[in-house]
Amino acid sequence: MHQIFLRIIVLFFALALSGCGAYFNQPHTPQDARIGELTSKTQVLRDMPEPYKELVVGVYNFKDQTGQYKAQEGGSTFSTAVSQGATTMLLQALEDSKWFTPIERENLGNLLNERNIIRSTREEFSQKNGSPQPTLPPLLYAGMLLEGGIVSYDTNIITGGAGARYFGVGASTKYRQDRISIYLRAVSTSNGKILKTVYVSKTILSQSLDASLFRYVSFQRLLEAETGFTKNEPVQLAMKDAIEKAVQALIIEGIEEGLWTSKEGGLTNKKLMDAYYAQKEFEESQLLYNREQTVEKHANAMTFGGTVSQLNGDLGNKTIAAGYHFGYLRMLSPKWGLALNADYINLQGGSSFSREYMSAQVNLEAQLLPYDKLSPYVFGGGGVLFDIRSVSASKPTKITAPKAQLGAGLNYRASDKIALRIFAESNFTFSDELDGVISGNRNDFYYNFGLGLKYKFGLRKNESERL
Repeated sequence: MHQIFLRIIVLFFALALSGCGAYFNQPHTPQDARIGELTSKTQVLRDMPEPYKELVVGVYNFKDQTGQYKAQEGGSTFSTAVSQGATTMLLQALEDSKWFTPIERENLGNLLNERNIIRSTREEFSQKNGSPQPTLPPLLYAGMLLEGGIVSYDTNIITGGAGARYFGVGASTKYRQDRISIYLRAVSTSNGKILKTVYVSKTILSQSLDASLFRYVSFQRLLEAETGFTKNEPVQLAMKDAIEKAVQALIIEGIEEGLWTSKEGGLTNKKLMDAYYAQKEFEESQLLYNREQTVEKHANAMTFGGTVSQLNGDLGNKTIAAGYHFGYLRMLSPKWGLALNADYINLQGGSSFSREYMSAQVNLEAQLLPYDKLSPYVFGGGGVLFDIRSVSASKPTKITAPKAQLGAGLNYRASDKIALRIFAESNFTFSDELDGVISGNRNDFYYNFGLGLKYKFGLRKNESERL
């Protein structure tokens, strides 16, 4: 019984740690109305430097152009997938930036009707009392229009999860990611020229976590317990975040084009553009699923590290022994490379067999994800195994054997010049004498597992020319 309750405590504790923010702040009572939530970009817009001059802009309709409805398991509903209030969100973002003076254009008919009512009322009052009334001031007109809209809403661009259950105790987690994309463009009202267009996308995350216990604690006594939560990122906040990012991008790219400038000018403009384009370069280097992409700049690399080997021959007691390796890698292209390696290998087995070898080998190496920070790679080739010292008293003969190898590994790019590598390879020799015993028709072979560093040097030709 004590073990059962201990499992419950561990299960609930693990669940709470994995999503403590949502789990420990579950709503249990009605909540009062509150001021709307801010996004990560709201404060960025509010902290923008002052403009040289505020720009009067009009937004007629920044609309949902996806035409999508909410998806459900049984089909779809008549509720739209995204909010229809994007125009209002854009006007709020323009106001927060302090770079624009937005004017009412979405419901211009209502504004004109109200002005007509004011005029007619003043006319009647003037005729009745004989005192002239002031005329209405003219409406502001926009020097620039902001157009565009929400161009896509993609659901389930990636889904996944994990779970486990053991003796009635289990937990599982699932997640789903959607994606919203918007375009925003600035149009000159004097000649209709499109001054600038920006494109922004934002992912929307939904996740759930649950845990359960189903266990007989004694005869006819069943214990059941379950808990969990589901958390969905609000689509409206994702839209707001994307729109605010688009306004920030429009301001800074407009500064670069000379369309407008900050009040301080020069240095302030440069700081804004440097920070923005550094972030933009990083974001453009990533694929759809936030996979950072980097083009390999170096053509050469030295590799070195430690290994462990296991002999698979005619002897029993297959012992693991340590060694080391070093080599040179020449990248023929971003994906393909040619490697020259030398390994020190200690093969042990049986009750007393131990023999040291050096191997020289040539491998053709293929990076499966050449532009990713973490990339699996495969390699294969041939080489020669040299017996450098014999400790076995039974057979002191030196052995030289040709071999072929095939392996796979992971390459993690820690910096521009340093990478970490882990690999496993199988080495097939054309000799049955590696372990000092000739038995059967099968040749001896061994496994090699390694962990090491890769130091890159020598820029590619196109990179050196660019510098």
